[in-house]
Amino acid sequence: MKLKENLKSEGKILLIILGVFFAFYLMPLGNTRFDNAVMEALYLTKIYAREHVVLCLLPALFIAGAVTVFLSQGAVMKYLGAGAKKVVSYSVAAVSGSFLAVCSCTILPLFAGISRVGAGLGPATTFLYSGPAINILAIVLTMRVLGLEIGIARAIGAIVFSIVIGLIMHTIYRKEELEKEKIQAAMPEPEVTRPLYKNAIFFFVMVGILVFANWGKPEETSGLWQIIFSNKWIITSVFAIAFSAILVLWFEVLWWKVAIAASAVILPALFLPDFPIISFTAGIFGLSVITASGEGEMNSWFTSTWDFTKQILPLLFFGVMVAGALLGRPGSEGLIPSSWVIGAVGGNSFGANLFASVSGAFMYFATLTEVPILQGLMGAGMGKGPALALLLSGPAVSLPNMLVIRSVMGTQKTLVYIVLVVVMSTVAGMIYGALFG
Repeated sequence: MKLKENLKSEGKILLIILGVFFAFYLMPLGNTRFDNAVMEALYLTKIYAREHVVLCLLPALFIAGAVTVFLSQGAVMKYLGAGAKKVVSYSVAAVSGSFLAVCSCTILPLFAGISRVGAGLGPATTFLYSGPAINILAIVLTMRVLGLEIGIARAIGAIVFSIVIGLIMHTIYRKEELEKEKIQAAMPEPEVTRPLYKNAIFFFVMVGILVFANWGKPEETSGLWQIIFSNKWIITSVFAIAFSAILVLWFEVLWWKVAIAASAVILPALFLPDFPIISFTAGIFGLSVITASGEGEMNSWFTSTWDFTKQILPLLFFGVMVAGALLGRPGSEGLIPSSWVIGAVGGNSFGANLFASVSGAFMYFATLTEVPILQGLMGAGMGKGPALALLLSGPAVSLPNMLVIRSVMGTQKTLVYIVLVVVMSTVAGMIYGALFG
């Protein structure tokens, strides 16, 4: 038996070695499209690293770590657990996700966090879809750039999809959810270390930092969105000051540690005001040192955040590279020619809507970038139905997103979730195209 296991293990290693060897041996270097695809993969990964890791992903990882340590498991099970009332759990999941305004990758640590502390599969997947899909700013931008009709259709579709997908996932895996409900019901009431309102304010402040630090530039040059964008770093700073005070007053972090971290944030802001990311990076580093060097809850927070980082970050970078190689950056081409995409999404046929849903599901869209991309595609002949189908599948799912979801809830559930998103987006696109195309 041991010999058989050794042979099997060594056989896997041999296959990996042979696979890597033939991949390099047969690599079509010198082919223009292949070389360009490699560069597109690197460019997209560089863009992701520069624009999304520090400002989006790292704060989301810290929030996810905080969820597992500070958020009462009883509260999660009460509002999002397998046995919670559906009206409450799905409403909370959809609404809480919609306030985040994040991309399909940034939502992943938060999804993993609430899943780990007892959220039911249905509410968790509702939250997973709603976070990037029900983005209020993106919906407003869609209405302004692509038209009121498609903007309203996107808003209604995203809200309905998030709840329906969650309910279907719960129904398909009802047996597992009932078992989880029994286990959760038998669990003792966890000890509460601080009042619920303090934890609520703590998470509200962290989410505020995440949201306003990533507030996108609006199309219009005046109005509320522009005012917020012009003052986003001032608003973020207010949340950061509140966050520092909470750490000292409610979490008993030594004041001088917070003061040192704060000075590392303030100095770059004073001398390099045009580069706020330097101050933000200093803040993330300072929080890492405070939590890693702390004891009890603080150290557990760092450990949980680091666990999520190890699980999620490598898969995201790999997924972004593959997506870049296949489809390229917005306005560029990877291995798949853009002419194929444009030619396949004209009209309102079933094939056009399905292709738009599938291609959108595999593409990576940073927050708000789907709107100008769709504007270009529609100008090149893309039908209204496929445009809506891509809007409903693209921002919510991506190849990096799929890889991480699989690590959280397994291959089968991930495939079911992706199929639901693609099928519902296709159907919605066909209905919309038939009515307004």
